[in-house]
Amino acid sequence: MSLPDLDSSVGHSFGLEFDSVVIRQITEVSGLKMEQDVIELKQNTADGKYAIKKLPGRPRAGEVTVTRGLTEDNSFELWIKDSRFGQMANARRNGAVIVYDFEGNAIKRYKLINAWPKSLEISTLKAGDTSVLTEKLSITYESMEVEV
Repeated sequence: MSLPDLDSSVGHSFGLEFDSVVIRQITEVSGLKMEQDVIELKQNTADGKYAIKKLPGRPRAGEVTVTRGLTEDNSFELWIKDSRFGQMANARRNGAVIVYDFEGNAIKRYKLINAWPKSLEISTLKAGDTSVLTEKLSITYESMEVEV
């Protein structure tokens, strides 16, 4: 089901899927971006005037950060372990960030191709603090495709 006219998706309804890596209880996904280089062509016109034209260049790889509350789930640690020890055949995975409508139907998929974890960050540990501990996994990817 698609969204009615003039309706928009909401930011709290999303999911994350990766090949053989189950990622549960995600609180935030940030940095999701599709980007390409820009080529600047500088030239003179037939009448001698200076002109600049912008052309599309090569697509760029990207990086997304996934945040979740710290639990006993060790899927982040196991995944980054593969990349840290050079086992890239195991570390590179395809995945998707899925956005859902109010009824739980997927309305858009942002597919991440050849993604692997770059870093894992644990939030600050502080005596007397009452905030939730989180872990942030930075995932780099070679390309992104959007499916509607």
